[in-house]
Amino acid sequence: MKHLLAIGLMLFSAASLAAEETHVLIVVGPSNHPPGSHEVAAGGRVLKHLLEHAENVSDLKVDLVEEWPSEELREKASTVVFIGDTFPANRFPHPEQNLADLSQMMNRGCGIVCIHYATGLLGQDVTKDGDHPLLRWMGGYFANRSCPHHESIARIYPEAKIEPAAIEHPVSRGWKEFVIHDEPYTNNYFGPDNNTPAANVTILATSMLPPQDPKEEAVAWCVERPDSGRGFGIVMPHFYKNWRDDDLRTFILNAVVWTAQKDVPKNGVQTSSPKLKTFDPAAVEFQPRKKK
Repeated sequence: MKHLLAIGLMLFSAASLAAEETHVLIVVGPSNHPPGSHEVAAGGRVLKHLLEHAENVSDLKVDLVEEWPSEELREKASTVVFIGDTFPANRFPHPEQNLADLSQMMNRGCGIVCIHYATGLLGQDVTKDGDHPLLRWMGGYFANRSCPHHESIARIYPEAKIEPAAIEHPVSRGWKEFVIHDEPYTNNYFGPDNNTPAANVTILATSMLPPQDPKEEAVAWCVERPDSGRGFGIVMPHFYKNWRDDDLRTFILNAVVWTAQKDVPKNGVQTSSPKLKTFDPAAVEFQPRKKK
């Protein structure tokens, strides 16, 4: 009898642990950018490492794939993070089925995060008036110049100042204004109402760009959807090296945790600066030196 009780307790403990785990699914899409910029595969590996080794957030289980995820992975994900050249769901084979799969995930309240160019859609992805499910799932998107309704702008700036725009929001915890050499997209698309964000969309960060004719531009935002899910878009980092920026890194990690419906720590998600060369990037400056 004691033996059976012990087995029962073990099974209960294992089930409880599985129930407590929060599953993050990272999907790496195709990319044709040169080494050092985007580095989406290495970037995905960095993000997985950071989430699994966060100093003040536990019980995160991270899966990373470089193809369209299986039904099993989709079903257990609390949030899905995309990184790639434009929105990967539209770049992988069978985009219509991919969007249908995502719709099922979003309808049950799964979160979604898109990083840099993964926020982007091509003209062939959207209707003539710019409609696409990503507009509702994430609150806005980067409209590639091929889009018929709107044209966002991609330009690299040596010193772009990124400023918090919603300091009371959980995603804004633990990071401050920072200056970065990167490609923060501007004139991002938020909808047909004079490009005004919907009422459930919060702008989280802005930058005064371009320097010669500055205008307040939204460079990161989030949405709380009617299906109870949460979305987040950020138009950085373009350069792989910028994963070492403490403020940008905390910002992105906060968003992943928040979209997964976990509490963001008061001082933000804390991690050590990653040793980028250990994540197998293509850029020569980040490759491990060969032993002589």
